[in-house]
Amino acid sequence: MNFASLQELQERCEAGGLSMGRLMLEQQALETDKSEEEVFRQMSDYYLIMKEAVHKGLTTDTVSRSGLTGGDAKRLHAYAAEGKSSLGGEAAAAMAYALAVSEVNASMGRIVATPTAGSCGIIPGVFVHSQERFGWDDSLLVEGLFAAGAIGYIIANKSFISGAEGGCQAEVGSAIGMAAGALTGMRGGTPAQAVHAVGLALKNSLGLICDPVGGLVEIPCIVRNGFGAVTALAAADMALAGVRSVIPSDEVIDVMREVGTAMPEKHRETAKGGLAQTPTGKRIMKELYGRNKSGGGKEKGH
Repeated sequence: MNFASLQELQERCEAGGLSMGRLMLEQQALETDKSEEEVFRQMSDYYLIMKEAVHKGLTTDTVSRSGLTGGDAKRLHAYAAEGKSSLGGEAAAAMAYALAVSEVNASMGRIVATPTAGSCGIIPGVFVHSQERFGWDDSLLVEGLFAAGAIGYIIANKSFISGAEGGCQAEVGSAIGMAAGALTGMRGGTPAQAVHAVGLALKNSLGLICDPVGGLVEIPCIVRNGFGAVTALAAADMALAGVRSVIPSDEVIDVMREVGTAMPEKHRETAKGGLAQTPTGKRIMKELYGRNKSGGGKEKGH
């Protein structure tokens, strides 16, 4: 790619009069030696999988293999439809969509890791609901996925997207930043505003530990996806309103790396700390595995 930072990405977009998504599409075609049409078609297929996961999570019983989770997306969606949500129906629906995809993942269904299985609900939740709300054509959402990919590429190379390396800030936090920046662009924001959205989103996720109960991508991973979708919407709104990330977004990414590197190992996807080692977390672990365990890595994508 011809950019290594968000600032460089912004400058390339401004110089060429391109959106982040269009620039990333061109770059990916060059990198893979494929036509832009072929690359776009592949991303379109990924977006269809995301929409299918949202639908499945909202309309079927998605009980996880462990039996610990499932059905919360349907509950939240029904609640939002009643007009009782403190957030408002739109944000609550996006949150429900994000839960839906995460529950599909936990029930061994098909998802797209965005950027990981543990954070797979945030981008689909934000994208699919926004499409329904604003009446967008699929092509805009697919271009938005390329924008999210460009942001994720930078985060992954400057910091990390793995919970084992940097905690949940690296998984859920990165997904929030990717969704916020992409949504800002899809709603007509400038590349500069999209970059500010990334920084605003990431700042709100710094320090988030990865503490999966039982070593599974369920508790607290699923609800964090729901909250993450709401944070992404808020960050995009702030950026579109003209709110700036006073600390440059690239510097925020650098801080995420600093914080993740300093994070105790027990808080980085090991299930040896945090919520996983509460009395209830330990009881769940014992019931799942038949004996006390102090470790165990998270399940990955399906």
